[in-house]
Amino acid sequence: MNGPRQADPSPPTPLDGTVAAVVDRHGILVSWTSGAARLLGHHGPDPAPPGRPARDLVAVRRPLGRPEPCGGAPGGRVLALRHRDGGTVDVWVRLMPLASGPAGDGVLVLGLPVDTLADWRDSLAIGLAALRQEEFQITLHDSDLRVRRSSPEVARAGRLSAGGDLLCEMPRLGVEGSAGDVLRDVMATGVSVVDESGLLRGARPDARDRVYALTAVPVHDLWGRIDGAFSSLIDVTERFRSADRLDLVYRASRGISRSLVAERIAEDLVDFLVPALGDLAAVEFFDGLGSGAEPPRRVEGLRGDFRRAAVKNMHGPWPDDQVAVGELLPEVPDGPGFRNLERGDVLVGNGPGDYLEFLGNGPGVRRMTPAGAHASMGAALVARGHVLGYAQVFRTRRPYAFDGQDAKLMKEIMNLAALAIDNARRYTHQRRTVAALRSSLRPPVSGSTAAVDTAGFFQAAAGDTGVGGDWFDALPLSSLRTALVVGDVIGHGLPATATMARLRTAIHTLADLDLGPDELLTRLDDLVQRMAAEAEHPDAVGATCLYAVYDPVTRLCRFASAGHPPPAVVAPDGSVTLIDVPPGPFLGVGGMPFEMVEIELAPGSVIALYSDGLLTGEVAGAGSGGAVEADLIDRLRDACRPGRPLEAAGMDLAASAAHGRRHADDTTVLLARTRAIASADVAEWQFPNDLEAVARARRLVSAQLVRWGLDDLVFTTELVVSELVTNAMRYAGGSVGLRLIRDQVLVCEVTDTSNSHPRLRRAVSTDEGGRGLFLVAQVTSRWGSRYSDSGKTIWTEQPISRRQEPVRL
Repeated sequence: MNGPRQADPSPPTPLDGTVAAVVDRHGILVSWTSGAARLLGHHGPDPAPPGRPARDLVAVRRPLGRPEPCGGAPGGRVLALRHRDGGTVDVWVRLMPLASGPAGDGVLVLGLPVDTLADWRDSLAIGLAALRQEEFQITLHDSDLRVRRSSPEVARAGRLSAGGDLLCEMPRLGVEGSAGDVLRDVMATGVSVVDESGLLRGARPDARDRVYALTAVPVHDLWGRIDGAFSSLIDVTERFRSADRLDLVYRASRGISRSLVAERIAEDLVDFLVPALGDLAAVEFFDGLGSGAEPPRRVEGLRGDFRRAAVKNMHGPWPDDQVAVGELLPEVPDGPGFRNLERGDVLVGNGPGDYLEFLGNGPGVRRMTPAGAHASMGAALVARGHVLGYAQVFRTRRPYAFDGQDAKLMKEIMNLAALAIDNARRYTHQRRTVAALRSSLRPPVSGSTAAVDTAGFFQAAAGDTGVGGDWFDALPLSSLRTALVVGDVIGHGLPATATMARLRTAIHTLADLDLGPDELLTRLDDLVQRMAAEAEHPDAVGATCLYAVYDPVTRLCRFASAGHPPPAVVAPDGSVTLIDVPPGPFLGVGGMPFEMVEIELAPGSVIALYSDGLLTGEVAGAGSGGAVEADLIDRLRDACRPGRPLEAAGMDLAASAAHGRRHADDTTVLLARTRAIASADVAEWQFPNDLEAVARARRLVSAQLVRWGLDDLVFTTELVVSELVTNAMRYAGGSVGLRLIRDQVLVCEVTDTSNSHPRLRRAVSTDEGGRGLFLVAQVTSRWGSRYSDSGKTIWTEQPISRRQEPVRL
């Protein structure tokens, strides 16, 4: 470590600074050392010769206010000696009698300057204080790490070998090597090490490991060379365990509380408990907790109502003789221990029988205590006054028992886990409530009208986002038309579902008014604005919506959109077209009109309406609109092949949305395959505004019904036509249109140029008129009116017997 020492003519010695003089029996200074002469200023060409009385060198008195340092030193005293320049020098003096010599029976006077004495005394005091204290272990090592000097605490701690050598191979935390390596590095580099923590194994197999902070500094010899090291060990176990506990609690809060699935939290909990606290751990929940059921506030023992949720064994698979995941726990009688657990106490057992005794030593309790478990700890998972379950941790191979610090850590972790589990339970309960509400509000998956065959599909988002507010509808309208609706409410969970229900109800009501798609969205936008004004968080209220109306007679479909993705049409030949519908603002924004687009569709075309969840995929994440459209077109072309059932097509589209990021949002798809009413099943006429044309209208209608084989409807239809055409010519002015449509019902429409609203009223016996609409309502199954830019249409429906129905295209 150090090179061989070379001779030094004047190395420092412990006697440096000491002076001496000889005084005979008569008090005469016989001789002194050169150091003594220099100390009093007698040096140079004219030193004071011996032979003077020694008393002349002592001042009459010491300087005022200058006490002897610490009362002097044993065996001597401090004198103020005269300096040649007239001043004084404080010197510690000790007299030693001489048996014989030149001075006869004189004395040897030894002296040391007070400043030098103070340095020596303070250094000695520091060393003695360090060696005598019992708070930490002090050791002085030689260059081979043998002990030169140590404090008594080193021996008491059992860190000295039988030969007196120090057991300094203490492992260091977080790095390889030992305390001995640290000391060797200090001696090799001369750089001190301060407060480096290390783990020191317990002296007995059942004793806990201790953590010490090591400080080491190099020690120099008289020539200034390093020839050893000084070390100090301070027990910082409690400080280290406190910091470690805080770190464990932090890691538990990060690793346990993130999921909204109770079973997953249980797995996270046992993964944390093992190895943080023990060798084995198990967690059980109140049966039904995973489905959102409310757990009890008080548990009177275990009565087969708690089920194991997660287990972990640090040293291999879970023991076969222990309760496995999914099994109910054996029955355990009630006792005061359960009350303690419900209050938040931690049950600690440091003997094989302690835990069995708590469990009542029943026939099944050994299936809850692993073999070889010499220490156990259990706690209840309690949140908001409800007992959610229990957790146990066992030590089998770790030799030491659980203590109060372990119990405190267990309690903190249980509190974190209980809140997370209860949040998951409440979330599951709310999610199931929302799902049940959605199920009750959802229309039939498939349906059929004179205009379209429909199939709708809803796929909830993956993960813990909650059920969203997507919806779809297919609503039959007057004159065999069908309205198709798809919407998406902002947010997730119960608020979004409630908003969806209100919007869906409003659309049903507005659709009955036979409003155009653009007008319906305008009315719906007003409703959403009122809902936002009433909400606690107005910015969280909003929705997108696409509304379409298909007419099987004209084969025209009209679309209007409020911020919704555009519809697609799959033609009978399999080609796919995205309809360019101006998206318009979201519902609730207001201030902008909604535009309507009208297109003609061939019979057998598939109209595809969908939510943005169908677009949220890897392709959409790339941010390329063209790539998104191409991906959607490919999937629609593949799913909606000609002749393929809509149910199968919809399932394929929903499945394609369930892969990767595509399933990050709810997905709603509504497919509608169009039909057309044959021209042979439609008859229409136009009449001038002349009351004499009413009779002609009756004749034409009667003849048409006979050709269709609907003779039994001639009388009632003539009555309807007579009343409606007469009213149109009398009150509206302008020409009047009449149309009959034959399907499963007979539709009769009368169109005029007026926007006045017909009113049904009951005429009294004295009224001369006012019975027309009343009679129409009595002889038809349904009637109503709708409006357009050019006027209004009054329509009626009469049922047709099944044998008279036409063949649909």
